[in-house]
Amino acid sequence: MISKEQFQHEIDLIIANAIREDVGDGDHSSLACIPASAVGKAKLLVKDNGIIAGIDFAKQVFNYVDKDMKVDVLIEDGSQVKHGDVVFYVEGSSQSILKAERLVLNAMQRMSAIATKTKTFVDLLEGTGTKILDTRKTTPGIRALEKWAVKIGGGENHRFALYDMIMLKDNHIDFAGGVAKAIEKTKQYLKDTHRDLKIIVEARDLDEIKEILDCGGVYRILIDNFNYEDTRKAVKLIGDQCLTESSGGINEKTVRRYAECGVNYISSGALTHSVYNMDLSLKAV
Repeated sequence: MISKEQFQHEIDLIIANAIREDVGDGDHSSLACIPASAVGKAKLLVKDNGIIAGIDFAKQVFNYVDKDMKVDVLIEDGSQVKHGDVVFYVEGSSQSILKAERLVLNAMQRMSAIATKTKTFVDLLEGTGTKILDTRKTTPGIRALEKWAVKIGGGENHRFALYDMIMLKDNHIDFAGGVAKAIEKTKQYLKDTHRDLKIIVEARDLDEIKEILDCGGVYRILIDNFNYEDTRKAVKLIGDQCLTESSGGINEKTVRRYAECGVNYISSGALTHSVYNMDLSLKAV
């Protein structure tokens, strides 16, 4: 993953672009009927059940829109919430609250859904020693939010993007002329460019795993679309030579069995691409 400073920069960009997109040259609905001097208070109301996420992000949004707004947090990120819970109160300029409202809700609804789904996987893996990972299958433009939500839900982040880790998948391997050539070319590239990046290599069968191990220098082997029996064989073959990761359509019904094969990680795109937003609203009080 990228550094904390880089991650915060991504969040800053998301906020600035989202406000630009939503507000444009002004929130004319509010400007038309609410005096600039008006102050108000609103509450973040939960209308669903699950894991709440995005509170810290909401605070940053309110601060970006108006530094004088005050947020009183009652429930912290990562907490279990139920219908009727009040997560926080925000107080300040009525126009500012309304300007920030939609971005706060859009982000928190999606982040909470992702955190809730992630927590489901985390609970299913309890006691196995296997950790759940997200992927790059995220909504364009808001990847940082979605990966943040995975962490809030108890999961782990995979690489952030194409630039912070090497990941050689089937197309890379085929275009390079085979797994050994792909790995050797990658090692040479890292040497030539003076980059220190971890290498993950996807294996499609046990023969490719043997070939990867013969090459050495690999951080993690991605055991992709293997059945349970072959996954166990792969884990035994790899041993402690590098870390292991299972992937490929793994869901709530199968994740425990893959974990019991002994892999270190399981990655799931579903954490971020197959969720239903949590129902939240911001209500004036």
